[in-house]
Amino acid sequence: MADERERVRPSGVWATAVGVARVRALETEREDALFRDPLARAFATAGGLWPSSPPPDDEAARRRRQAVSLSIVIRTKFLDDLVRQASASGVRQVVLLGAGMDSRAFRMDWPEGTRLFEVDTAAPLDFKASVLLQERAVARCERIPVAVDLREDWPGALAAAGHDPAVPTAWIAEGLLIYLPEDAVELLLARIGAQSAAGSRMGLTLGSRGVIERFGADAEPGSAASLWVSEMPDDPVGWLAGHGWKADSHTLHERAAAYGRPIGTPPQHEERPGGLISAVRR
Repeated sequence: MADERERVRPSGVWATAVGVARVRALETEREDALFRDPLARAFATAGGLWPSSPPPDDEAARRRRQAVSLSIVIRTKFLDDLVRQASASGVRQVVLLGAGMDSRAFRMDWPEGTRLFEVDTAAPLDFKASVLLQERAVARCERIPVAVDLREDWPGALAAAGHDPAVPTAWIAEGLLIYLPEDAVELLLARIGAQSAAGSRMGLTLGSRGVIERFGADAEPGSAASLWVSEMPDDPVGWLAGHGWKADSHTLHERAAAYGRPIGTPPQHEERPGGLISAVRR
């Protein structure tokens, strides 16, 4: 396992996971934090993103950064609540697809017998492992890293790691689908469905309609927004019904207000339902 001197620096899509950790670290420092992630700062530091960079001088760029940061905070809280509800319903398998620097295995309380699978490629999982070792982090459930590319046979790798499709699973795809082309999103949903017993839960975050045009058009090369390729369908609830899921959709503004963190200005563009999805396997 690589030590700090040998640690591979984040690159490509998975580097955005370190940026997400930076946002979570900043949220953790707030007195009114919607969640606390004690490992986020260590991930951001190891990835060269802490101390946090100053806000951009350009007003439009500053607003874009704030909007992206807020969306990360709200979606984190939303999915935290979803997995808690899944656990309360008796679900004891959790799968994080594109897990990145997610630290739910370490920062949340889990019922006895919970198995949490972190699916990602080897590079981010190795990077993460070195930070976890450095921080002497101890998981609060059985944590099982599964190193596989989501473009490959990840269901086979997940099964080999011990996932049981015959019992319900809570699936989390946070900040993932926006980086996948439409055909890859459809394949991912089909594969999830094939591994989901009745009563399984799923939490998704989807890029809102028009977000690529608004954020990606002048995004810096290599930035998260420059890598976005897909947005949510016009009818996400109907789309997921076609995949065998009963879904509820929520907007960022709606959830932010519900969490006591209302967005002060109305959305510049009409918010269609579906940016934040919770679903149950029928």
